[in-house]
Amino acid sequence: MAATASPPPPGAPTSVAWHARDADSVLESWHSDATAGLDADEARGRLEEYGPNRLPEASRRGPLTRAIAQFNNPLILVLIVAGVVTLLLQHYLDSAVIFGVVVINAIIGFIQEGKAENALEAVRAMLASHATVLRDGRRQQIEAAEVVPGDVVLLESGDRVPADLRLLRVHNLRIEESALTGESVPVEKSVDAATEGASVGDRTCIAYSGTLVVYGQARGVVVATGAGTEMGQIGALVSEAASLATPLTKRLDQFARQITAFILLVGVVAFLYARFAGGYGYLDAFLVVVGLAVAAIPEGLPAIITIVLAIGTRAMASQRAIVRRLPAVETLGSVTVICSDKTGTLTRNEMTAVRVMLPEGDVACGGVGYAPDGGFSDEHGRVQRSDFPGLQRLAMAGLLCNDAVLHHHDDDSWSVAGDPTEGALVTLAIKAGLEQRESQSDFPRVDEVPFESENRFMATLHHDHHGNAFVLLKGAPERVLDMCGMAEDEQWPQRVLRAADGGERVLALARADVDSDSDSLDLDRLPSFDLLGMVGLLDPPRPEAVAAVAECQSAGITVKMITGDHGATAAAIGRDLGLHSEKVLTGEAIEAMSDDELQAAVAQNDVIARASPEHKMRLMAALQAGGDYVAMTGDGVNDAPALKSADIGVAMGDRGTDAAREASDLVLTDDNFATIARAVRQGRVVFDNIKKALLFILPTNGGEAGLILVALLLAQTMPVTVGQILWVNMVTAVTLALALAFEPAEPGVMRQPPRAPKEPLITRPLGVRIAYVSFLMALITLVAFEWELSRGASIEVARTTAVNVLVFAEILYLINVRHFTKSALNVDAFTGNRVAVIVIGVLIALQMAFTYAPPLQQVFASEGLGWASWAVILGLSVAKFLAVEAEKAFWRHRGVRRM
Repeated sequence: MAATASPPPPGAPTSVAWHARDADSVLESWHSDATAGLDADEARGRLEEYGPNRLPEASRRGPLTRAIAQFNNPLILVLIVAGVVTLLLQHYLDSAVIFGVVVINAIIGFIQEGKAENALEAVRAMLASHATVLRDGRRQQIEAAEVVPGDVVLLESGDRVPADLRLLRVHNLRIEESALTGESVPVEKSVDAATEGASVGDRTCIAYSGTLVVYGQARGVVVATGAGTEMGQIGALVSEAASLATPLTKRLDQFARQITAFILLVGVVAFLYARFAGGYGYLDAFLVVVGLAVAAIPEGLPAIITIVLAIGTRAMASQRAIVRRLPAVETLGSVTVICSDKTGTLTRNEMTAVRVMLPEGDVACGGVGYAPDGGFSDEHGRVQRSDFPGLQRLAMAGLLCNDAVLHHHDDDSWSVAGDPTEGALVTLAIKAGLEQRESQSDFPRVDEVPFESENRFMATLHHDHHGNAFVLLKGAPERVLDMCGMAEDEQWPQRVLRAADGGERVLALARADVDSDSDSLDLDRLPSFDLLGMVGLLDPPRPEAVAAVAECQSAGITVKMITGDHGATAAAIGRDLGLHSEKVLTGEAIEAMSDDELQAAVAQNDVIARASPEHKMRLMAALQAGGDYVAMTGDGVNDAPALKSADIGVAMGDRGTDAAREASDLVLTDDNFATIARAVRQGRVVFDNIKKALLFILPTNGGEAGLILVALLLAQTMPVTVGQILWVNMVTAVTLALALAFEPAEPGVMRQPPRAPKEPLITRPLGVRIAYVSFLMALITLVAFEWELSRGASIEVARTTAVNVLVFAEILYLINVRHFTKSALNVDAFTGNRVAVIVIGVLIALQMAFTYAPPLQQVFASEGLGWASWAVILGLSVAKFLAVEAEKAFWRHRGVRRM
């Protein structure tokens, strides 16, 4: 009869350590039966009580709310004010351009939102759609959403686990949990209870929702469904994780608030002076303030920043890094710590035989992953296969006592169908000169004893075509040694221990010759075996990841490896990567630490093992509390919450789960940690180019504002009109600044430490440069304006000359600003950026149209100029160019290389 008693109260799925209780007591707690399950009425009641077995839908902001939120930015608000002012002045074209910039920025932000919601959808997609359960004593297939606590679920190879199960019976059960725990090989499951404090990866009696059965069968009772499962708790962490502002958005917000406050303060002072000291009427004084505001506001800055980021995005895409949020391009250049998941990120997630232990000595195996490339060597160097006859026999045993198959793909990549560990043995055999199909044909398998966790070995019986028969054995070293009559041997356990200290998983192989008429294997009557040797296996680091870690370290970036693997394995990989792995911080230790203790511990440890999603979230918070900008890389569901809470989340695009990709800011299409180093370099280039754009645009605004203030103080006619100011700001300055988006990297960009997280956007050297160039801009423009008036020119001609001085001084200043402090008095400064040459040509054509084309003369009140005017314009522009070069030489003398 099926059980019908009432289940435990709601909340039980997540409040009890089911992994620490024996199977019978768990069944009793849920009033269920291992052979009959629940009856249909009881299951319906529990479905009503606990709800469907699915993750809860996250509340989403409506489209209108999301759209309005895009305008909650100080710089955008400043732009809106500028647009309103130009609209009131009836400069409809200029107003349309400004509002166009605002709308474009809002659209980009609107599209890029919703990362958490998409991540939750991806986690839901990993859950099973159907489940096989026992109801009323009968086997039934039901929708996974209808599974309830207390249901008895049947699992077999290929099934996705529908809920968290306490296993009751297992038969050769191995489950792929890498997306959840980071464990690189399928986990062997058992029914034995674990300790109460065991980490997720050590709870071998639990099958977790969303994981995949790769081998064997099992029966388990459901102990958690929906949000109560381990996968559900990850979904909750993703939904709760706050999306952090990027360094760029923080600095731009700060800068926008500062420039807004400054413009308002100067505007009020200018209005009061004009009205009460300058003799202006209220309307005229207000128009002076309007002109000052339009001059000082960098209307084109958001457009330029968006373009620089977009070009950086394109450059990263060509290097296999896809940007999901534009500001993430720059954020990479500011990170101080990269926290990387191990499996599939720093390693290939492909088990590799790295050591063969033979009776006559150890042989190291070259190559990484399933590709059969690489040779063999001992302590004296490379060896031939013939030097170690036992190597061939051991490789043959590993190849035949094996169910995995290697596949070679058209793109020259290799993959394994079957167990990753067995796949590594096939690769080893091919490296040893064997061929899988040919060997299996020469020595066909007649019978087998499949691997079972209780036995800890696999045995196969083979015949050749010459009347000989033999049995091959593969399994845990201590079990195989016992079956070889070597249980008391001391040498081999020591060799196993040394390999284990290196993070290797060790398998032993043995052989026994049997009678030629043998056609079956009896588990209780296996022959006595002769040990062939042992194999040390590892999921080794990618060679390119080792170089990338070193490059990041030389750039002042700390690399930390966070994994769900065991401490010994994590430490060995950490050593190979060049990380400080003398001490390993474990999830168990993290559990016992306060936030302050964790902050101190994570600063001293580069390798963190047995880490759960909650631990990763705490680690992110600890690093960020210490003032670091943190990038988190990963590919599993278990990485998704930390990817979202990090300053920048970097997901793997090939092996990565949808949950990880959707929670990230950046996706690496080649799953290669080395791409991170290239992306960091591009991020630094983007940030430098944004600073160069600021360095270029702000002195123009400062010079124009200075002109108006000087004219106000001296009670003179304005040297430029509001319309002419907008021409310079929105047409010429933006056109020239576009060229800076294509600037190559500054020399030594990856040999400098990251910028300090709290460093302002306008640093002291940058502020000095902006003030200095603003003064020069205002000075030479005023000199040109007064010179024209002094020789009897009309106000229109004088203003046209002033505007051209501003523009041609900008053209030469573009050459100044291509390098922060490096001299521009060389050929490279004029030819190193082809886009700059094109843009200068376009701008000269535009300025000729401004000066001589009748339609533009009518709009901007400009006049044609003579040769004398052009001589003054060019002379003053060159003088300002040389003055800026002198200031750059001053900074070089003081050792300043970047601003």
